[in-house]
Amino acid sequence: MSQTGIFADDHFHDECGVFGIFGHAEASKLTYLGLYALQHRGQESAGIASTEGVDLHVHRAMGQVQEIFTPEVVAHLPGSAAIGHTRYSTAGDTTLINAQPVVIDCNKGKLALAHNGNLTNALQWRRRLEHKGSIFQTTSDTEVIVHLIARSAARNLSGAIADALNQVEGAYSLLLLTRDEMYVIRDPRGFRPLCLGRLGNAWVAASETCAFDLIEAEYVREVEPGEMVRISRSGIESIRFAEKPHQFCIFEHVYFARPDSLVFGRPVNESRERLGRLLAREHPAPADMVVPVPDSGVPAAVGYASESGIPFRMALIRNHYIGRTFIEPSQAIRDFGVKLKLNPVRAMLEGRRVVLVDDSIVRGTTSRKIVRLVRDAGASEVHVRISCPPTISPCHYGVDTPTREELIGANHSVEEIRQFLGADSLGYLSYENLRRAVDDRDGTFCTSCYTGIYPTEFVQLEVAHQEASHRGIPRGVSPVEEKRES
Repeated sequence: MSQTGIFADDHFHDECGVFGIFGHAEASKLTYLGLYALQHRGQESAGIASTEGVDLHVHRAMGQVQEIFTPEVVAHLPGSAAIGHTRYSTAGDTTLINAQPVVIDCNKGKLALAHNGNLTNALQWRRRLEHKGSIFQTTSDTEVIVHLIARSAARNLSGAIADALNQVEGAYSLLLLTRDEMYVIRDPRGFRPLCLGRLGNAWVAASETCAFDLIEAEYVREVEPGEMVRISRSGIESIRFAEKPHQFCIFEHVYFARPDSLVFGRPVNESRERLGRLLAREHPAPADMVVPVPDSGVPAAVGYASESGIPFRMALIRNHYIGRTFIEPSQAIRDFGVKLKLNPVRAMLEGRRVVLVDDSIVRGTTSRKIVRLVRDAGASEVHVRISCPPTISPCHYGVDTPTREELIGANHSVEEIRQFLGADSLGYLSYENLRRAVDDRDGTFCTSCYTGIYPTEFVQLEVAHQEASHRGIPRGVSPVEEKRES
């Protein structure tokens, strides 16, 4: 039985991670290490494409990075340039055929493409391209970009890439590898992180700076939204291909990114501790200890404890060594999946009032089991504190999220959620304090999952039509018109 099937957690699932290096003799080995550092961004499949200047070599497989890239596999990925990808499916099926990098041989040469994000108009473009004779090998939205590049009338590759990207909408942090060049590209709104670094004379690119730390590369800067960085033996060139209002994913700072990373120019751990501090001011609790839900709740719990003066205690211990498969007992054990991951320290919890800090509640099912776990261990009170506002809308920009109907925050009041969790009290961080924690004074962060307001027109129209259809409004009538008529 698969690990996922038994104790799938109650978080938004990480999207994907990309890593690339150009100009290093051990490019594929360093790409393996970079992907290892980015494993938290996707655990379903991984792949590496490399080049020695003559051909592109690729290996992709289902599973995790360490399992896939044995020394023998890496040895068959020669060259001084490589890109890698670790994937959790957000668009397309969970199959090997959708693993990346995608490699094609077209009129623009042989290309390998690794994509973090999600194209919101991919389906429309796919239908249009198929009608014109394009044949798709995968169900991933990434292949749409490949076909648009191949069909471009631009004379050079950078022009073809810009031509293709100006026709798609949504989130994309891209690495593109040819036989002699690497392109590092970020969408005009900058939804997903992407940064540049140096390792000696080699250039490095990654979704997060924690990948640089592992290989001792020096962080240089972020790739700017709407920027295409072309790297070749001649050097590095920056090309601007589009400009739009910035919309950085705020959930990177709430949950996705590793706390030791620098994302959107901000230390993630600093943001999360600040979330916890603001949460303590907004929702104090009479308690004996602050306990994080590990691992993602730890920085916010540190901030909460520091601000409130309540002692911080690691009273839930996480098992980090669960295999990909295991034997489930035939006798039913209540909350088996949660117990497999978390074990309470009873001596700490017995008779104590606990503030339980986590980063988010999505469906609420796992949070409910954790509250019960803490109570069963002897806690006299459990006060749940969440370091973000209620999640009320799914993400359309590269995150695998439940539907609105499945989101507990979209369909129930805070009091109803508290009762469902079985907590003595429940406090969410306010939207204003969320933005304050990341210094979002100018609205440069995407907060769609908390507001239901999307920065791209196509998604917003689709959401409006869906809501209208639920209320029985004809598809041709906008909610604004319906409201005006009423």
